[in-house]
Amino acid sequence: VMILFIFSLIKIDFCRRYAGPVLSGVLGLFALLTPLAFLLLPQLLWRDSLEPCGTPCEGLYVSLAFKLLVLLISSWALFLRPPRASLPRFFVFRCLLMALVFLFVASYWLFYGVRVLEPRERDYRGIVGYAVSLVDALLFIQYLALVLLEVRHLRPAFCLKVVRTTDGASRFYSVGHLSIQRAAVWVLDHYYTDFPVYNPALLNLPKSILSKKKSGFKVYSLGEDNSTNNSTGQSRAMIAAAAHRRDNSHNEYYYEEAEMDRRVRKRKARLVVAVEEAFTHIKRLQDDEAATSPKHPREVMDPREAAQAIFAPMARAMQKYLRTTRQQPYHSMESIITHLQFCITHNMTPKAFLERYLAPGPTMQYQRENGRGRQWTLVSEEPVTSALRQGLVFSLRRLDFALVVTVTPLPFFNLGEEFIDPKSHKFVMRLQSETSV
Repeated sequence: VMILFIFSLIKIDFCRRYAGPVLSGVLGLFALLTPLAFLLLPQLLWRDSLEPCGTPCEGLYVSLAFKLLVLLISSWALFLRPPRASLPRFFVFRCLLMALVFLFVASYWLFYGVRVLEPRERDYRGIVGYAVSLVDALLFIQYLALVLLEVRHLRPAFCLKVVRTTDGASRFYSVGHLSIQRAAVWVLDHYYTDFPVYNPALLNLPKSILSKKKSGFKVYSLGEDNSTNNSTGQSRAMIAAAAHRRDNSHNEYYYEEAEMDRRVRKRKARLVVAVEEAFTHIKRLQDDEAATSPKHPREVMDPREAAQAIFAPMARAMQKYLRTTRQQPYHSMESIITHLQFCITHNMTPKAFLERYLAPGPTMQYQRENGRGRQWTLVSEEPVTSALRQGLVFSLRRLDFALVVTVTPLPFFNLGEEFIDPKSHKFVMRLQSETSV
């Protein structure tokens, strides 16, 4: 049962991902073949009774061929691109354009059957012109599709504020007129390249502060009314001490942060020195060093062997630095050696090698899963096919965090013009006798 359920989910995902492009491709191919069918059917069915067309038809043939070629290339570039995301709802403008193409082609076939096929029209030049008019109409629909799908959203109209719910990382983006689901895909495209990697280990307070905050409790006296003044005084002293500890928690947090910064700088300095020393043993084999003297033999290694050889001296410093900065879940030993091999192959400096570890990189740099594994859930009070508007809020959720997006329209600017007379920039220096001038 579980296997059948997984298989059904795969089929549903496959249909949602490829049904739209396949349907668009079939409809586009049918629309491209329709003008050729208009020209071939009279030649196959009543060729002997057709009137000769001559030179005008040959010019229409050339025009039709070039228009079909342009239509084919533009359709491939605009509609037959593989989708980068599976949307929860249909793309409204794409569906409207497909419906418009279907109505145009069906209408042309209807008039073709009534005016050409049924009476067996003899004027072949008119038939060719009819096919050319269909191609012209399809070209105009292609232009409309280009405006609606690619040009309309290029002009900025809204500002999106994207906030990660866990650590508060935020970015601001300017977008055009998009639907909610397309804006969500646009935000995710920029999230993987602009946001720093999400590290849950950096969200917790130091353990020393947490342990001390647990002791900040209140003490209540639940004894009898004839309790002694000594017990009452002790209770008040304990409450005052607990309140004092709570008031000093910010100082403890400040000193913990200062101590952590000092440790990070110390580990960083050791790591930089260890990497510099390790890189000094690597030198690219030059052409003039092919014949080295037997007194000073040199071991020639490939980049993988060289990376493994110089990784050992820096391994301890690298491990301590990653543990201190809490980056060890994102950098395995194999990934470090692979990156070191890459730097050695391209003759990079130690600073270029350390760039990945000294500062947190974007989320895309640490992704180990393929594109299908990035599952997000779009949560919105409005239908996801609705356009962006002022005050709209939607979120993109994963298991461990979420991205909250707030929509704000860009302001309208009213620019005025004011003329400044060039003579107004002239000045006069007043000389006084008591001054040094």
